[in-house]
Amino acid sequence: MRASPEDFYVEEDLGFELEGAGEHAFVRVEKRGANTEWVARQLASYAGVAPGAVSYAGMKDRHAVTRQTYSVHLPGKPDPDWHALANAEFRVLEARRHNRKLKRGAHRANEFRIVLRDVTGDHTAAQRCIERIAALGVPNYFGEQRFGRGGDNLERARAMFAGRRAQRHEQGLLLSAARAFLFNRVLARRVCSGNWNAALEGEVWMLAGSHSIFGPEPLTGALIERLASGDIEPTGPMFGEGELRSASDVADVEQAVAGEHSDLLGGLARNGLRQERRSLVLRAQNFAASWLPDGGLELRFRLNKGSYATVLVRELCTFNALQEFPE
Repeated sequence: MRASPEDFYVEEDLGFELEGAGEHAFVRVEKRGANTEWVARQLASYAGVAPGAVSYAGMKDRHAVTRQTYSVHLPGKPDPDWHALANAEFRVLEARRHNRKLKRGAHRANEFRIVLRDVTGDHTAAQRCIERIAALGVPNYFGEQRFGRGGDNLERARAMFAGRRAQRHEQGLLLSAARAFLFNRVLARRVCSGNWNAALEGEVWMLAGSHSIFGPEPLTGALIERLASGDIEPTGPMFGEGELRSASDVADVEQAVAGEHSDLLGGLARNGLRQERRSLVLRAQNFAASWLPDGGLELRFRLNKGSYATVLVRELCTFNALQEFPE
């Protein structure tokens, strides 16, 4: 995977229309082999504004070709000639005004086209796996990107919770890594038990494609049917301050993980994070796969924000990344 940047293509879908007027220039960029934050600094320099005046919805892979939108705060200032901004690593596709800045997590989804090279194995078995993924989804793990270069963000988080000082810009990354690790541990337990996409007593449910949750409530035939149809999904904890919302069998699993990692749980609570929930199920929309004449495998799919393409790919095959994951 990532034999070349063109083999990992990502296109961001904001999910809302731009108004055409306002203090913020929304600049859509195509970048190749470029860091998201680095591109933001280039846009700020070109527009003659401070780096803090530029924002984006989410980090996109560096070793890839990606299309994403940045907002540049230009109150009372005209737009520069964005299309004259020439750079070997990115180009401006379009720019339009909007009345609000682009905040983190404000986009709806990402479209992916991933090409795997030098694929070996049974094509018939691969096709069965592809069909299963399309129908049932995969466990919604946080990908290794969340844990930093070399995966050391978790240990750095433990050190921060134990009293070691961390720079302000690092603190959010370390808190996210600790939270993601605990969620992944809960999900892994349910995967091992074969019920990560099933209904347990005490389940907290999420409406598919949204962040709306409800429950726990007694299991009924109606709930089981909604789960089978993909209308609702079981959730796991994003740990923080406060009581778990889950109950019964689900709470037993989640409290067991919390008890094994009380240092992380305490650190998250002390830093003001609140209990939240995340779906245990990752469903790819419009998932399709095709074999290429040179033996490669091309995957196309759409994921809602917060989900990881590499997590989906690893359920299909074992792969080596010729480029590093993190930015």
